[in-house]
Amino acid sequence: MAFYEGALGLETAHVVPERRAAFYWLGGPGKSMLGLWEVGSAPQRLSLHVAFRVEFDDLLDAARRLREANIIPLDFWGNASDEITVLGWMPAASIYFRDPDGHLLEFLTMLADEPRPELGVVGWERWKVAAGSRK
Repeated sequence: MAFYEGALGLETAHVVPERRAAFYWLGGPGKSMLGLWEVGSAPQRLSLHVAFRVEFDDLLDAARRLREANIIPLDFWGNASDEITVLGWMPAASIYFRDPDGHLLEFLTMLADEPRPELGVVGWERWKVAAGSRK
């Protein structure tokens, strides 16, 4: 909860202590919700990937804000990087990071550009040159 409330600044919707669960509003009350339950002591580890839609200007500043919260920003391949990654087939720009339980989280912004699946997954600087991004 400290990570999602403190580091990410998500708004708490509801906490159920006896179930060790917490729910967070995404995009404001009543829009979308993220529900989290504490992982038990089972030998199998579950790893999730969740993408959060953000505004483009917020994505541009995301790496700095993550680092200020002692969170390492990652590229698509899991390498530490402050550069935004673009998924050419969508196209969407994103930056990744992990929560304390190892789940992969992503800040994602859809781009107004035409899809360019032939470019694959590229860094923002390469995308701007190759696709002539309007953002």
